[in-house]
Amino acid sequence: MNLSNIRAPKKASEKRKRVGRGMGSGMGKTSTRGHKGQRSRTGMRLIRGFEGGQMPLHRRMPKRGFTNIFRKEFNIVSLERLAELSELHSEAITPEVLRKAGVIKGKHKLKVLSDGELKVAITVHAHKFSKAAEEKITKAGGKIEVLQ
Repeated sequence: MNLSNIRAPKKASEKRKRVGRGMGSGMGKTSTRGHKGQRSRTGMRLIRGFEGGQMPLHRRMPKRGFTNIFRKEFNIVSLERLAELSELHSEAITPEVLRKAGVIKGKHKLKVLSDGELKVAITVHAHKFSKAAEEKITKAGGKIEVLQ
């Protein structure tokens, strides 16, 4: 980039629309609002989704399902990913190690699932394990530590 190819941003040189400045401007009298009606009045403000009195779309659609406010959220990690990390970390794999490695984010609890194979004996600290993941870890000679 140099001075020969610098351009002003789009619409940078456009003038602001000045309404109500006489008939010759083309935007006098009604100031581009049209004649009468709800939108021509001062202080006109409509809520989002207002459809002129017609039943709004969000109220016409049926309600479905429900949100469980007591839901427990988990960060999910596969055995395949743990096997990759076990090569880098010789010590036990904990949620803190996984956060530092960028595998999981946030403060949610950790659950280990059985996707992939595990050939190395590792100690895994997690809040939950699937049954298949438990079997695979113990079969490989590793240990399971359930956190609270």
